[in-house]
Amino acid sequence: MTHNPETTKLPKKQKRMLGFIAFTSIVTILGAVILGAYAVVNYRYEAAPKGEVNETVFVVPRGSGLSSIASRLEEDGLIKSAFIFKLVTKLRGNEGSFKAGEFVISQPASMSKIYETLAEGKAVLYPFTAPEGLTSAQIMRLMGSVQTLTGDMPETPAEGTMLPETYMTPRGMARAALVKQMQDAQRQVIDELWETRQEGLPLKSKNEALILASIVEKETGVGAERDVVAGVFINRLKIGMRLQTDPTIIYGISKGEPLYNKKGQRRTLYRSEIDRKTPWNTYQIDGLPPTPICNPGEEAIAAVLQPAKTDYLFFVADGTGGHVFAKTNREHVNNVNKWRKIERSRQRKQRAGQ
Repeated sequence: MTHNPETTKLPKKQKRMLGFIAFTSIVTILGAVILGAYAVVNYRYEAAPKGEVNETVFVVPRGSGLSSIASRLEEDGLIKSAFIFKLVTKLRGNEGSFKAGEFVISQPASMSKIYETLAEGKAVLYPFTAPEGLTSAQIMRLMGSVQTLTGDMPETPAEGTMLPETYMTPRGMARAALVKQMQDAQRQVIDELWETRQEGLPLKSKNEALILASIVEKETGVGAERDVVAGVFINRLKIGMRLQTDPTIIYGISKGEPLYNKKGQRRTLYRSEIDRKTPWNTYQIDGLPPTPICNPGEEAIAAVLQPAKTDYLFFVADGTGGHVFAKTNREHVNNVNKWRKIERSRQRKQRAGQ
Protein backbone atom coordinates (compact mmCIF):
# COMPACT_ATOMS: atom_id res chain seq x y z
CA MET A 1 0.00 0.00 0.00
CA THR A 2 1.50 3.38 -0.96
CA HIS A 3 1.04 6.80 0.74
CA ASN A 4 0.22 9.91 -1.05
CA PRO A 5 2.82 12.61 -0.17
CA GLU A 6 0.07 15.19 -0.35
CA THR A 7 -1.71 13.57 2.61
CA THR A 8 1.43 13.48 4.96
CA LYS A 9 2.34 17.19 4.72
CA LEU A 10 1.54 19.28 7.84
CA PRO A 11 -0.50 22.39 7.32
CA LYS A 12 1.54 25.63 7.40
CA LYS A 13 -0.32 26.87 10.46
CA GLN A 14 0.62 23.73 12.36
CA LYS A 15 4.27 24.09 11.27
CA ARG A 16 4.37 27.62 12.58
CA MET A 17 2.89 26.45 15.85
CA LEU A 18 5.48 23.70 16.20
CA GLY A 19 8.28 26.19 15.39
CA PHE A 20 6.97 28.60 17.97
CA ILE A 21 6.81 25.85 20.59
CA ALA A 22 10.39 24.79 19.76
CA PHE A 23 11.65 28.40 19.97
CA THR A 24 9.82 28.99 23.22
CA SER A 25 11.26 25.80 24.64
CA ILE A 26 14.78 26.84 23.69
CA VAL A 27 14.29 30.32 25.15
CA THR A 28 12.83 28.82 28.31
CA ILE A 29 15.71 26.42 28.66
CA LEU A 30 18.26 29.18 28.03
CA GLY A 31 16.45 31.42 30.48
CA ALA A 32 16.46 28.68 33.09
CA VAL A 33 20.15 28.11 32.50
CA ILE A 34 20.89 31.82 32.78
CA LEU A 35 18.74 32.22 35.88
CA GLY A 36 20.34 29.17 37.39
CA ALA A 37 23.80 30.47 36.60
CA TYR A 38 22.95 33.88 38.03
CA ALA A 39 21.51 32.24 41.14
CA VAL A 40 24.79 30.38 41.62
CA VAL A 41 26.83 33.52 40.96
CA ASN A 42 24.60 35.60 43.24
CA TYR A 43 24.84 32.97 45.96
CA ARG A 44 28.62 33.07 45.80
CA TYR A 45 28.49 36.88 45.85
CA GLU A 46 26.24 37.01 48.93
CA ALA A 47 27.65 34.03 50.84
CA ALA A 48 30.05 34.76 53.69
CA PRO A 49 32.99 32.33 53.85
CA LYS A 50 33.98 30.67 57.08
CA GLY A 51 37.18 31.52 58.87
CA GLU A 52 38.79 33.37 61.72
CA VAL A 53 37.45 36.81 62.52
CA ASN A 54 39.94 39.58 61.74
CA GLU A 55 40.21 43.00 60.18
CA THR A 56 42.15 44.05 57.10
CA VAL A 57 42.92 47.56 55.89
CA PHE A 58 42.31 47.93 52.15
CA VAL A 59 43.37 51.07 50.27
CA VAL A 60 41.45 52.34 47.24
CA PRO A 61 43.70 54.88 45.46
CA ARG A 62 42.04 57.88 43.85
CA GLY A 63 40.94 57.02 40.30
CA SER A 64 40.87 53.23 40.81
CA GLY A 65 38.49 51.32 38.54
CA LEU A 66 36.40 48.21 39.20
CA SER A 67 38.86 45.84 37.51
CA SER A 68 41.87 46.96 39.51
CA ILE A 69 39.90 46.92 42.77
CA ALA A 70 38.53 43.43 42.10
CA SER A 71 41.95 42.08 41.10
CA ARG A 72 43.59 43.44 44.24
CA LEU A 73 40.80 42.06 46.44
CA GLU A 74 41.40 38.63 44.97
CA GLU A 75 45.20 38.94 45.27
CA ASP A 76 44.85 39.92 48.93
CA GLY A 77 42.62 36.90 49.57
CA LEU A 78 39.61 39.03 50.50
CA ILE A 79 37.43 37.54 47.76
CA LYS A 80 37.63 34.23 45.89
CA SER A 81 36.68 35.46 42.44
CA ALA A 82 37.42 38.83 40.90
CA PHE A 83 35.29 37.77 37.91
CA ILE A 84 32.16 37.24 40.04
CA PHE A 85 32.79 40.46 41.98
CA LYS A 86 33.06 42.45 38.73
CA LEU A 87 30.12 40.68 37.06
CA VAL A 88 27.61 41.23 39.85
CA THR A 89 28.79 44.78 40.49
CA LYS A 90 28.25 45.62 36.81
CA LEU A 91 24.89 43.83 36.60
CA ARG A 92 23.65 45.82 39.60
CA GLY A 93 24.83 49.09 38.06
CA ASN A 94 27.24 49.84 40.89
CA GLU A 95 30.47 50.09 38.94
CA GLY A 96 31.00 53.80 39.57
CA SER A 97 30.16 53.83 43.27
CA PHE A 98 33.58 53.22 44.81
CA LYS A 99 35.19 55.87 46.97
CA ALA A 100 38.89 56.57 47.34
CA GLY A 101 40.33 56.04 50.78
CA GLU A 102 41.45 53.50 53.30
CA PHE A 103 38.81 51.06 54.52
CA VAL A 104 38.71 48.47 57.29
CA ILE A 105 37.22 45.21 56.01
CA SER A 106 35.97 42.83 58.70
CA GLN A 107 36.44 39.19 57.76
CA PRO A 108 35.03 36.74 57.01
CA ALA A 109 32.81 38.83 54.75
CA SER A 110 30.75 38.21 51.66
CA MET A 111 31.62 39.98 48.43
CA SER A 112 28.39 41.91 48.89
CA LYS A 113 29.51 43.13 52.31
CA ILE A 114 32.93 44.06 50.97
CA TYR A 115 31.31 46.06 48.18
CA GLU A 116 29.18 47.93 50.75
CA THR A 117 32.26 48.70 52.83
CA LEU A 118 34.15 50.14 49.85
CA ALA A 119 31.22 52.00 48.31
CA GLU A 120 29.17 53.11 51.30
CA GLY A 121 31.36 52.65 54.37
CA LYS A 122 33.38 55.30 56.14
CA ALA A 123 37.02 55.48 55.19
CA VAL A 124 39.71 55.45 57.86
CA LEU A 125 40.36 59.10 58.71
CA TYR A 126 43.60 60.69 59.88
CA PRO A 127 43.69 63.91 61.92
CA PHE A 128 45.51 66.92 60.55
CA THR A 129 45.85 69.61 63.21
CA ALA A 130 46.74 73.21 62.40
CA PRO A 131 47.23 74.96 65.75
CA GLU A 132 45.90 78.49 66.24
CA GLY A 133 48.41 81.24 65.62
CA LEU A 134 50.49 79.61 62.89
CA THR A 135 51.25 81.56 59.73
CA SER A 136 50.06 80.21 56.39
CA ALA A 137 53.63 79.23 55.51
CA GLN A 138 53.97 77.27 58.75
CA ILE A 139 50.67 75.45 58.14
CA MET A 140 51.77 74.55 54.62
CA ARG A 141 55.03 73.09 55.94
CA LEU A 142 53.05 70.93 58.35
CA MET A 143 50.77 69.82 55.53
CA GLY A 144 53.72 68.95 53.30
CA SER A 145 55.06 66.52 55.91
CA VAL A 146 51.81 64.49 56.15
CA GLN A 147 52.31 61.20 54.30
CA THR A 148 48.60 60.34 54.00
CA LEU A 149 47.95 63.47 51.91
CA THR A 150 48.76 63.52 48.20
CA GLY A 151 49.35 65.95 45.37
CA ASP A 152 51.68 68.86 44.85
CA MET A 153 51.81 71.62 47.41
CA PRO A 154 49.50 74.42 46.30
CA GLU A 155 50.52 78.05 46.48
CA THR A 156 50.66 79.38 50.04
CA PRO A 157 47.29 81.03 50.78
CA ALA A 158 46.97 84.62 51.95
CA GLU A 159 47.64 85.12 55.66
CA GLY A 160 44.64 84.59 57.90
CA THR A 161 42.48 82.81 55.34
CA MET A 162 42.69 79.27 56.81
CA LEU A 163 40.81 78.15 59.92
CA PRO A 164 43.12 76.43 62.41
CA GLU A 165 41.57 73.28 63.87
CA THR A 166 41.74 69.49 63.52
CA TYR A 167 40.54 68.13 60.19
CA MET A 168 39.82 64.42 59.69
CA THR A 169 41.24 63.45 56.31
CA PRO A 170 41.09 60.18 54.34
CA ARG A 171 44.29 58.67 52.96
CA GLY A 172 44.90 60.05 49.49
CA MET A 173 43.19 63.40 50.05
CA ALA A 174 44.79 66.07 47.89
CA ARG A 175 46.61 68.82 49.76
CA ALA A 176 44.90 71.40 47.55
CA ALA A 177 41.52 70.02 48.63
CA LEU A 178 42.46 70.34 52.30
CA VAL A 179 43.59 73.94 51.80
CA LYS A 180 40.25 74.72 50.17
CA GLN A 181 38.40 73.05 53.05
CA MET A 182 40.32 75.17 55.57
CA GLN A 183 39.65 78.36 53.62
CA ASP A 184 35.94 77.54 53.25
CA ALA A 185 35.77 76.91 57.00
CA GLN A 186 37.41 80.27 57.77
CA ARG A 187 35.01 82.11 55.45
CA GLN A 188 32.04 80.42 57.09
CA VAL A 189 33.24 81.32 60.60
CA ILE A 190 33.92 85.00 59.82
CA ASP A 191 30.64 85.33 57.88
CA GLU A 192 28.61 83.92 60.76
CA LEU A 193 30.39 85.81 63.55
CA TRP A 194 30.41 89.11 61.64
CA GLU A 195 26.60 89.13 61.72
CA THR A 196 26.65 88.93 65.54
CA ARG A 197 29.28 91.65 66.14
CA GLN A 198 28.89 94.32 68.78
CA GLU A 199 27.68 97.71 67.67
CA GLY A 200 30.19 100.53 67.48
CA LEU A 201 33.31 98.45 66.83
CA PRO A 202 36.13 100.37 65.07
CA LEU A 203 36.34 97.62 62.45
CA LYS A 204 35.20 98.46 58.94
CA SER A 205 35.31 94.98 57.38
CA LYS A 206 35.64 91.26 57.96
CA ASN A 207 39.26 91.53 56.87
CA GLU A 208 39.99 94.09 59.59
CA ALA A 209 38.34 91.73 62.09
CA LEU A 210 40.68 88.93 60.93
CA ILE A 211 43.71 91.22 61.24
CA LEU A 212 42.88 92.16 64.83
CA ALA A 213 41.94 88.55 65.68
CA SER A 214 45.37 87.41 64.46
CA ILE A 215 47.01 89.89 66.84
CA VAL A 216 44.85 88.71 69.74
CA GLU A 217 45.73 85.11 68.85
CA LYS A 218 49.45 85.81 69.02
CA GLU A 219 49.23 87.85 72.22
CA THR A 220 47.67 85.22 74.47
CA GLY A 221 47.37 81.47 74.66
CA VAL A 222 44.94 81.71 77.58
CA GLY A 223 41.44 81.29 76.20
CA ALA A 224 39.74 83.10 79.10
CA GLU A 225 41.78 86.25 78.35
CA ARG A 226 41.01 86.60 74.67
CA ASP A 227 37.97 88.84 75.00
CA VAL A 228 39.77 91.11 77.53
CA VAL A 229 42.88 91.40 75.31
CA ALA A 230 40.54 92.14 72.40
CA GLY A 231 38.83 94.77 74.55
CA VAL A 232 42.19 96.49 75.18
CA PHE A 233 42.95 96.72 71.46
CA ILE A 234 39.41 97.88 70.64
CA ASN A 235 39.74 100.64 73.26
CA ARG A 236 43.07 101.72 71.76
CA LEU A 237 41.66 101.83 68.23
CA LYS A 238 38.71 103.91 69.40
CA ILE A 239 40.91 106.63 70.88
CA GLY A 240 43.56 106.52 68.15
CA MET A 241 46.21 104.98 70.39
CA ARG A 242 48.79 102.74 68.71
CA LEU A 243 48.40 99.03 69.36
CA GLN A 244 52.10 98.55 70.22
CA THR A 245 52.14 94.76 70.09
CA ASP A 246 55.40 92.79 69.72
CA PRO A 247 54.09 90.02 67.41
CA THR A 248 53.43 92.61 64.70
CA ILE A 249 57.10 93.69 64.84
CA ILE A 250 58.21 90.08 64.47
CA TYR A 251 55.90 89.58 61.47
CA GLY A 252 57.39 92.65 59.78
CA ILE A 253 60.89 91.24 60.29
CA SER A 254 60.51 87.51 59.60
CA LYS A 255 56.90 86.98 58.45
CA GLY A 256 56.16 85.38 61.79
CA GLU A 257 59.11 83.00 61.99
CA PRO A 258 60.87 82.79 65.40
CA LEU A 259 63.87 85.06 65.93
CA TYR A 260 67.27 83.60 66.88
CA ASN A 261 70.58 85.04 68.03
CA LYS A 262 73.98 84.15 66.57
CA LYS A 263 74.20 81.13 68.87
CA GLY A 264 70.97 79.72 67.44
CA GLN A 265 68.98 80.52 70.59
CA ARG A 266 65.49 82.01 70.60
CA ARG A 267 65.66 85.69 71.38
CA THR A 268 63.46 88.67 72.15
CA LEU A 269 63.27 91.84 70.08
CA TYR A 270 66.16 94.27 69.83
CA ARG A 271 65.53 97.96 70.46
CA SER A 272 66.55 98.69 66.87
CA GLU A 273 63.82 96.33 65.65
CA ILE A 274 61.19 98.04 67.77
CA ASP A 275 62.26 101.37 66.28
CA ARG A 276 62.36 100.02 62.71
CA LYS A 277 59.35 101.07 60.68
CA THR A 278 57.65 98.30 58.68
CA PRO A 279 54.04 98.14 57.46
CA TRP A 280 53.30 95.74 60.36
CA ASN A 281 55.15 97.42 63.24
CA THR A 282 52.30 98.75 65.38
CA TYR A 283 54.78 100.68 67.54
CA GLN A 284 55.49 102.79 64.45
CA ILE A 285 52.19 102.84 62.54
CA ASP A 286 48.71 103.98 63.45
CA GLY A 287 45.79 101.55 63.45
CA LEU A 288 45.93 98.03 62.06
CA PRO A 289 48.68 96.47 59.94
CA PRO A 290 47.82 95.73 56.28
CA THR A 291 47.32 91.96 56.72
CA PRO A 292 46.78 89.38 59.45
CA ILE A 293 49.98 88.17 61.11
CA CYS A 294 48.81 84.55 61.50
CA ASN A 295 45.72 82.40 61.07
CA PRO A 296 43.40 83.13 64.00
CA GLY A 297 41.05 80.51 65.40
CA GLU A 298 37.31 80.84 65.90
CA GLU A 299 37.66 81.89 69.57
CA ALA A 300 39.97 84.78 68.72
CA ILE A 301 37.65 85.98 65.95
CA ALA A 302 34.67 85.74 68.31
CA ALA A 303 36.59 87.70 70.99
CA VAL A 304 37.32 90.54 68.57
CA LEU A 305 33.70 90.78 67.45
CA GLN A 306 32.36 90.43 71.02
CA PRO A 307 35.14 92.00 73.10
CA ALA A 308 34.94 92.48 76.85
CA LYS A 309 33.64 95.92 77.77
CA THR A 310 36.48 97.27 79.88
CA ASP A 311 38.46 100.44 80.58
CA TYR A 312 41.80 98.66 80.25
CA LEU A 313 44.37 100.15 77.89
CA PHE A 314 47.47 98.15 78.88
CA PHE A 315 48.55 94.59 79.66
CA VAL A 316 51.78 92.77 80.35
CA ALA A 317 52.76 89.18 81.11
CA ASP A 318 52.24 88.07 84.70
CA GLY A 319 54.78 85.26 84.76
CA THR A 320 52.21 82.45 84.77
CA GLY A 321 51.36 82.41 81.06
CA GLY A 322 48.64 85.02 81.41
CA HIS A 323 48.57 88.81 81.67
CA VAL A 324 47.86 91.54 84.17
CA PHE A 325 45.78 94.46 82.91
CA ALA A 326 45.86 98.18 83.72
CA LYS A 327 43.74 101.26 83.06
CA THR A 328 46.49 103.86 83.45
CA ASN A 329 50.08 104.12 82.32
CA ARG A 330 51.25 104.37 85.97
CA GLU A 331 49.59 101.06 86.82
CA HIS A 332 51.08 99.56 83.70
CA VAL A 333 54.63 100.72 84.55
CA ASN A 334 54.31 99.11 87.99
CA ASN A 335 53.14 95.87 86.36
CA VAL A 336 56.02 95.97 83.88
CA ASN A 337 58.53 96.42 86.71
CA LYS A 338 57.07 93.40 88.50
CA TRP A 339 57.39 91.36 85.32
CA ARG A 340 61.01 92.43 84.87
CA LYS A 341 61.81 91.27 88.39
CA ILE A 342 60.30 87.88 87.54
CA GLU A 343 62.40 87.72 84.37
CA ARG A 344 65.63 88.62 86.22
CA SER A 345 64.90 86.00 88.87
CA ARG A 346 64.39 83.34 86.20
CA GLN A 347 67.60 84.32 84.43
CA ARG A 348 69.59 84.04 87.69
CA LYS A 349 68.16 80.57 88.31
CA GLN A 350 69.02 79.52 84.74
CA ARG A 351 72.62 80.72 85.14
CA ALA A 352 72.90 78.99 88.51
CA GLY A 353 71.70 75.73 86.98
CA GLN A 354 74.19 75.81 84.12
